[in-house]
This record gives sequence, C-alpha cells and structure tokens, in this order.
Amino acid sequence: MTAAAPRHAGAFLTIDLKAIVANWRLLSARLGGAACAAVVKADAYGLGAAAVSSALETAGCRAFFVALPEEGAKVRQAVSDWSRIFVLNGTPQGAEADFVARSLGPVVNTMGELAAWRAHAARSGRRLTVALQLDTGMSRLGLTPADTASIAADPVLLEGLAVELVLSHLACADEPDHPGNAAQLEAFRRMRAELPPAPASLANSSGIFLGAAYYFDLARPGAALYGINPTPWAANPMRSAVRLSARVVQLRDVSAGTGVGYGHAASTPRPSRLATISLGYADGWPRNAMAAAFFRGA
Repeated sequence: MTAAAPRHAGAFLTIDLKAIVANWRLLSARLGGAACAAVVKADAYGLGAAAVSSALETAGCRAFFVALPEEGAKVRQAVSDWSRIFVLNGTPQGAEADFVARSLGPVVNTMGELAAWRAHAARSGRRLTVALQLDTGMSRLGLTPADTASIAADPVLLEGLAVELVLSHLACADEPDHPGNAAQLEAFRRMRAELPPAPASLANSSGIFLGAAYYFDLARPGAALYGINPTPWAANPMRSAVRLSARVVQLRDVSAGTGVGYGHAASTPRPSRLATISLGYADGWPRNAMAAAFFRGA
C-alpha cells in the first residue's frame, strides 16, 4: 500500500502495489515460456511509475514500456541497469544520443526514424539496438507492409543496427471472436518474416487471454496490471489495485422534494439523509460524473 493519507486530507487515493504485483504474476503464469513485461506509460496510468516499476522489477519483471522518453528517464531511475525500457511513441528528432545515454530502447515506427538511428550509429561508430513496431491493423503507430518489404529488399537500411524486438499492438483483443485478431496475427507473422530474426511481442492485456498463438516471446500488459478487466466477456480475474476515499464533511436531513447540487440536478424522492464528501473537480473528479452515484452497490 501507499503511505498513510495526510491527517487532514479531504480525499485520498490508495494504491495497492501488492495487488499490482499479484496481477503481473497472474498474467505471467499464463504465458508459459514467454516473458511478461509491464506497460507503465502515463505515470503507470496515473498510479506512480517509479513505485510500480520498482515493485514489479523486484517481482521479476525485466522489461518496461513507456510512451515518452521523459517517462523512460524517470523509470530508469527506479529500476536496475539490466532492465530494458522501451519508448513506444518513437524518437523525437535529434534525441538519439539522449536515448543512448539514458539506456532507453527506441521503438522505431517510421522509415524516417530508422534512417535517423542508422545515421546516429554511423556517427558514433557503434552498433545500436532498436525495436521495430509494425502496424498490423490498428492504423496507429508502426512500419507498414511496404516498409518491411523495403527492409527485406535492402539490408543496408538496417546497417549499424541490431533489432532486439519486433512488436505490434492488437486493436480488438477484448473481443475474442473479432476477425481482426486473426488478421493481425497473420499480418504480424508475415511482416516479421521479412525482418532479421528477433524476439517478438504481440499480446497486450486482453491478448494474453486469446491463447498461446499470440504470446511469442514477450507480452505487454498495461491496464490489467492495475485491475482493469482484460476479459470483459467474463468475470474480472484481476485484483483491484486502487481505492479512492473521501471524508464526510457534513450530514443533513432533508424533506422529500429537496433540490440538491448545482442547478438542483437531483431531487430527493423521499425524506433523506445527505452526506457531503470532500471530493470534487479540484481532485480530478470528472465534471460530467455529477448527480449520480452508487450506494452499497445500488
């Protein structure tokens, strides 16, 4: 768990690191001989990438994925030198030396990025490692089939570079019967065959539940680590890792028909006891989540 909430805090978020570790272990156990990474982008989905990464590395995780190099630099400070950190959103122009200095693994998404890394390897006189992301059907990030065909036809495009990972991202893994899953799997196999042999990664959180054909060498769960259901068609196998709490600052008894809140967005249907809690927009509560709540599950 995180440290105790400040004595007078109105609202506080409790993050259960033991639950996150348990979720990683559950996912890892499904993978057989494949390794299990951790996606800790966006500050581990807002839960604290440094603490999460450190706890997962202690549990045995050796590969972490972030979106931006700044995120990777923070995770690097929290984990050991031997753990790999991959930056999914590519390399900002001219940032190659910074990646190398911080021991961040670049995920190459375009032929332009590939050329920049090839040029940096030539300037530095070193053989550098890169990961290649393939767009197999999500239409978001990654090299196209035409790009991998070009690489296959001209090995000079990888001169000075060693491919340490080939990856893609599933678009429809939370729908196990969606034809897009099989189509992406086939596209991944086909495009990967045009590249030098390297470890491969395709399965995300829900992809881990699609079966061994999707595992390859490394799975990359993100949301499931933090308790989000990777199997929306079934009960959630993950442990909840977050609890939001707030103090009650006032109780009042009101009669039926009393208007409540801005614009009287709610009206009491019967004599009621109202509790005002210390949680609002300043704490990150969405403005469009007003005038409705669950109480004891109803």
